[in-house]
Amino acid sequence: MTEMPYTPTPEEQDALRRIRDRLGPKGWVDDPETLAPWLIDSRNVYEGRCLGMAKPATTQEVSDILAIAYEAGIQIVPQGGNTSRVGGATPDPSGRQLLINLGRMNAVRDIDAANYTMTVEAGCILKDLQDKAESADRLFPLSLGAEGSCQIGGNLASNAGGINVLRYGNARDLVLGLEAVLPDGRVWNGLRRLRKDNTGYDLKQLFLGSEGTLCIITAAVLKLFPLPKERAAALVALSDLDAAVTLLEQARTASADALMSFELMPGFALDWAERHVEGAKQPFDTTYDWTVLLEIGGTRADGSAGQALEGLLERAYEDGHIVDAVLPQSEEQRSQIWFLREAIVDAQVREGAQVKHDVSVPVSRVPDFIRQANAAVIEMMPGIRPYPFGHVGDGNIHYNLSQPVDMAAADFATHREALQRRVHDVALSLDGSISAEHGIGLSKREEMLRCKSDVELETMRALKNLFDPKGLMNPGKTIPAARAETK
Repeated sequence: MTEMPYTPTPEEQDALRRIRDRLGPKGWVDDPETLAPWLIDSRNVYEGRCLGMAKPATTQEVSDILAIAYEAGIQIVPQGGNTSRVGGATPDPSGRQLLINLGRMNAVRDIDAANYTMTVEAGCILKDLQDKAESADRLFPLSLGAEGSCQIGGNLASNAGGINVLRYGNARDLVLGLEAVLPDGRVWNGLRRLRKDNTGYDLKQLFLGSEGTLCIITAAVLKLFPLPKERAAALVALSDLDAAVTLLEQARTASADALMSFELMPGFALDWAERHVEGAKQPFDTTYDWTVLLEIGGTRADGSAGQALEGLLERAYEDGHIVDAVLPQSEEQRSQIWFLREAIVDAQVREGAQVKHDVSVPVSRVPDFIRQANAAVIEMMPGIRPYPFGHVGDGNIHYNLSQPVDMAAADFATHREALQRRVHDVALSLDGSISAEHGIGLSKREEMLRCKSDVELETMRALKNLFDPKGLMNPGKTIPAARAETK
């Protein structure tokens, strides 16, 4: 039986009319065909409905929308590029929620090269910001797979990570100032370009990573860095899994901590990439158990980064930590091995159904985590194919699982929750986290009951109630109901 569409109350209808009038035709979408791609998450797990999509072009328009919606009690779902991996930007199926998409707020308001800052609006595409910074001879280091479509507001709201966290930190580490609109429409202008401001609570850190549950981020002052003049990369085959931690330690020392990325990949993932992804080529003649893609950035174009990398690999080979290596001799070859790193994500999709995890543990315990998680899931499901890869430099492993070759995808999906719980158990037992860079959203909300103490959850709920007493901002996301209220 098909569920009937939700009919807004007269008060809600009046509020929606006022919002449409305020935004004009460019700022309002209610056509079902146009809305459809924005109502399903990037992994096609969650799908909802909405009252419509508001597309404000200014902070004042965001403020006006929220003030009207707050008065009428309309729930809000903020949305950027809709690249959330945890259902954090998807409306629920009720049809009672209003989407607010920030894509029209895409101006770079200021680049202060001397201060190494860039002031940007929330709807800016991440790749465009990287390019803008480079045009000013600066680096904005946030870099991740969805950078061609994700928006900086969503990156900040979810505290995104990516491949350069090792050297530059997560999204929250890259922000000096913030502008945000509170649920009742009030605007907090904290767009300060200061590196030192010791005047009370750091409010921006409450909003960064809050996944749209406390406010809508509309602009930010981002940190910039010197643009590397040289990038020296290598794809190396490890002697064993433990060698990854040893090589990481040696690489940080040898490069004077100029190591930008350190990506672990199982050797068979390179084979899968070559098999399934056009343009991906496995560079080794042998399939090794474990490989690492590492990159050192240099501030001078004098070959020093390349020399440091070559010296590091020579010593690592002599010490028995690596058994093979490929060093690109051109920018094109460097791009090819980075393409291979991105291709392993798509390759797993082509192999069938997956169960994905975004966990972190202390860097020194990454090998223990992978071994223990592998043993745990294989015991649960013989034939399952663990597919761990990720940012060893910051302890973040995307511990993915592919279905056994003799199991139907639908059958595999029925084990998703049990497998995820078991993997999370292993991460937590090693002082780890169930979410390293993707956030909580819908998919991990109930797991928060297992990984957060009562004090933490009560404090989070108190903050939510303080900023959003009506519970209108991205309801049902991130924060689980109190334990006594759960079944």
